[in-house]
Amino acid sequence: MNRKLIGIISALAFVMSGCGTQKQEEPAVTAGSDAADVPAEVSEAPASAEAETDAAAVYFTSDISAEGLVRLYDRLGWQPSGNTAVKISTGEPPASNYLRPELIADLVGKVDGTIVECNTAYGGSRASSAMHKQVAEDHGFTAIAAFDLMDEEGETEWPVTGGTRLDRAILGSHAENYTDWIILSHFKGHAMAGFGGAIKNVGIGMSSASGKVLVHSAGTRTSGSIMHSDQDAWLEALAEMVSAVKDHVGEDHIIYINVMNRLSVDCDCDGNPAEPDIHDIGILASFDPVALDQACVDLVYQAEGSASLVKRIESKHGIHALEHGEAIGLGTRKYELVNIDD
Repeated sequence: MNRKLIGIISALAFVMSGCGTQKQEEPAVTAGSDAADVPAEVSEAPASAEAETDAAAVYFTSDISAEGLVRLYDRLGWQPSGNTAVKISTGEPPASNYLRPELIADLVGKVDGTIVECNTAYGGSRASSAMHKQVAEDHGFTAIAAFDLMDEEGETEWPVTGGTRLDRAILGSHAENYTDWIILSHFKGHAMAGFGGAIKNVGIGMSSASGKVLVHSAGTRTSGSIMHSDQDAWLEALAEMVSAVKDHVGEDHIIYINVMNRLSVDCDCDGNPAEPDIHDIGILASFDPVALDQACVDLVYQAEGSASLVKRIESKHGIHALEHGEAIGLGTRKYELVNIDD
């Protein structure tokens, strides 16, 4: 990892929202604020004695390997209590940037997990169960763990509390079979959400086909096109779906891990994504999906060569999903980045 990135991570590890100790004439360095305004070289910023206690811990390693992933998981100190689902994206053929089985196999095995997915709502090679199972086999996932298409046998609905766009989430019925969840996401750009991380992996990835349409349409329909004219509205629905999952399974029964490699502007639902302009950054983990995705966005803004991905995020107002997630109590955009490599 280059020296500039080390400096950025060191700074964020010490700084929480509005709490960095700064010279009076300098602007405050904020984790979880407008990332474009965060100075790139602030590695000497000391920790504040008055740090806010509501900041979420986000753990980081630059070691993007099977060993690094397990070490980061261990640092969370979390243990599943029952049947464990590991939610990934299987990736659209032929050349998407899905997380490779050799990277995730040790972690999935450690928790005796089942890899879970749902079918798509936009066609492609994963719109039907038979085709999707073939993709999972072709991409190597069935060789490392049991694989479950959660909506293969129907749907289930979980309530949304306090939402402005949704009153329910529609998931694959097999979601009811799991007590514990690891949301294992590849962080990257996304053509509709601006970026895809933990919130996208749950909000769309755990939804059945009709549930995906419900989210994409901001709660207005369950069939037809996934396109919606109100960008902010569907991003709000995205966050609200995740809140339904957190409330239903219990916040002690779900953790979130984002892998920041192959940082294309395009999602893993794109079978022919653009080549990344950014070097791989690392793996991050948290109990808070909002803080986790916010930390990843901040690191993207600070990375060399990030212009195309930043443009994608801003063109879709991607940060609004995190703004709404914080507003409804899904999580906080304030965080402390803890570098476990130190």
